[in-house]
Amino acid sequence: MDVSPGNSDFFESTMLTSMQVRPLRVASVAASALSLLALSFVVGSASRVGAEQTATQKRPDAANLAPYVPTPQEVVDRMLQLAGVTKGDVVYDLGCGDGRIPITAAQQYGARGVGVDIDPQRIAEANANAKRAGVAHLVSFKLQDALATDLSEATVVTLYLLSSSNLKLRPILTRQLKPGARIVSHNFSMGDWEPEKVDTFILAGGSRTLYLWKADGKIRP
Repeated sequence: MDVSPGNSDFFESTMLTSMQVRPLRVASVAASALSLLALSFVVGSASRVGAEQTATQKRPDAANLAPYVPTPQEVVDRMLQLAGVTKGDVVYDLGCGDGRIPITAAQQYGARGVGVDIDPQRIAEANANAKRAGVAHLVSFKLQDALATDLSEATVVTLYLLSSSNLKLRPILTRQLKPGARIVSHNFSMGDWEPEKVDTFILAGGSRTLYLWKADGKIRP
């Protein structure tokens, strides 16, 4: 191609064409990038809102039996010891939170564990913790109302609920559990149902009490 000064008309014409085409291409690319950015923002925002709603929304049809307060690991260990957990047990934790009681039962004793909670965020944490601990094959977690849970397969039930909630559960536990099944409650009793054992100890400067009952076939309203 001859772009010498003697061919200036051709040179000028070529430059003008190039100058006209380049801005159009740049503008087109910029517009596409802005469109993709806007779409990404909308999709991302919608995903975050959906995730936040899922993480925070509790079962609206389920009774809130207690605020979420994690059980210290030392208390978890003592609850399972008091219940005499073995590999053959099925441990149900009502209000399981992050799943530490069923997970510990599986880790230390090889028992099966089932956790029940009304908070999807706690259930998600429990499943992640079970996977991290390598016991996901032994434990499961249910987003469910404890008052509507089938407990008939449980041989051990653990509780860290309020006394009023324990009283709501008492007729359900005594009706569904087979004789010999053990119930352990952290800090809260069950009205006039006398426990078989009581374990009181000091932890972090405060007093803790564990109660043990055994199902005997008698339904207690």
